[in-house]
Amino acid sequence: MTGATEPPYLRIVSAIRDRIARGELRPGDRVPSTRSITREWGVAMATATKALAELRREGLVEARRGAGTVVSASQSPPPPDRPAEPALTLQRIVAVAVAAADAEGPKAVSMRRIAAELGVGPMSLYRHVASKEELVHEMMRAVFLERPLPEPGPPGWRAKLELVCRTQWELYRRHPWMASAVSVTRPKLIPEAMAHTEWTLRALDGLGLDPDEITREALTLPSMVRGLALSRESEAEAEEATGVVAEQWWRSLDGQVQALYATGRFPMLAGLRTEAVDDIDGLFEHALARNLDGLQARLQRGTGPKNRHQQNSTVDD
Repeated sequence: MTGATEPPYLRIVSAIRDRIARGELRPGDRVPSTRSITREWGVAMATATKALAELRREGLVEARRGAGTVVSASQSPPPPDRPAEPALTLQRIVAVAVAAADAEGPKAVSMRRIAAELGVGPMSLYRHVASKEELVHEMMRAVFLERPLPEPGPPGWRAKLELVCRTQWELYRRHPWMASAVSVTRPKLIPEAMAHTEWTLRALDGLGLDPDEITREALTLPSMVRGLALSRESEAEAEEATGVVAEQWWRSLDGQVQALYATGRFPMLAGLRTEAVDDIDGLFEHALARNLDGLQARLQRGTGPKNRHQQNSTVDD
């Protein structure tokens, strides 16, 4: 079987096998993890796990402690030599660390692991970054720099708040580990992240809200985005740890769930559409719209002449 009729996991196996044959992946090199396979090929975690299992069965890859799944030492390297590695810089260190965290989660980031990826001794990294904590700090800076907020941005407070929230949501989607690294109560002093808060405060300024309301709104919005992103990351971690996707997990509990519903204690839950639970992007859009709808209603109520004037001039922007 070939082409469209070939099982997805075999297409992945064939692609990685070709990379090894061409020398793009050499003995000892890490092969794509299950998480990175799901992103690159758009398949379920179970399919990615099956592909790596087949590669191990063929003897092309092997599990190695501290390194993950790597190309087997038995695979002979091709004749062409690799080009010389570029000089070690903070930017290279951060890029490798971000890629490792994207593929396997924050636990994959260690000074020893990053040094191995770069082909240098761990002590070499300390000439550029003092500690793992500082490395994570630089990783967060690099991620926020990927999507700088435009100046002056779209007209109207609502469009501005939608933009900053959707920008953060996209960053969390591309870099799931960020959700656990960001804190609202003890934020890291990262200028690129602070720019998002400044943007939000400017969007709320001049709407007639008192300082406490502005502060709470500026904290509530990013907290809502981060909270949903944490749910997405928790699901990704559970899939990688168990090899069971959400749909399979729900099916495994179906008998227990139906038994509970049969008691009649949960009539509202029994009518719940479970599809909405799996649609994290849909939950984000719903939460964002309802929050901003509530803010718009608050502005339309106003608190005095000043607010009524601002209602006419800014609420419908």
